[in-house]
Amino acid sequence: MYWNPLPVIADNLKGVWEERNWRNTPGPFYGATTDNCWTGRLVAPQHVMYDDDHGREFIYRQPQNPDEVRRVLDAATDDPWEGYAADGDDYWTPTSVREWWADRGRLREWAIKLADKWSISEVHEEVEAANGALDLVAYLDNGMEAYLRGYVFWLAEGREPFVGEPLPEL
Repeated sequence: MYWNPLPVIADNLKGVWEERNWRNTPGPFYGATTDNCWTGRLVAPQHVMYDDDHGREFIYRQPQNPDEVRRVLDAATDDPWEGYAADGDDYWTPTSVREWWADRGRLREWAIKLADKWSISEVHEEVEAANGALDLVAYLDNGMEAYLRGYVFWLAEGREPFVGEPLPEL
């Protein structure tokens, strides 16, 4: 799925692009100035992660099917600050996605350090979130590049690629 899956943007998706968390994986959904109550992983653990700056939520894996979209929307609904958004396709460009990917080492390093720190915490939520950080690293290492190549195709062509159609390099 490389399209904005929402025909009408939900009322609670009011995140501001300029305030988005740099850790968000390119795609339609992103977390900007979200709350710090750590509720997103309760409903969308394969998509939402928390930063260690302010405890804010961000999207580390874009949803790929209706059930995953629903989970991300549930996370957004639980955010009282209404800091999620789904208009990323209006802002990402093939160039900006490639720039984000070129800087992925920063995200990987951050996630590994966070997992090391939180995995030994006495706070249950931090230990659980450490697993999310490790999942983010695993996705960076295996899967994210293929997704981003398809997303760059979507941004450039305005459609999903046909089966066997070559995807752009990152």
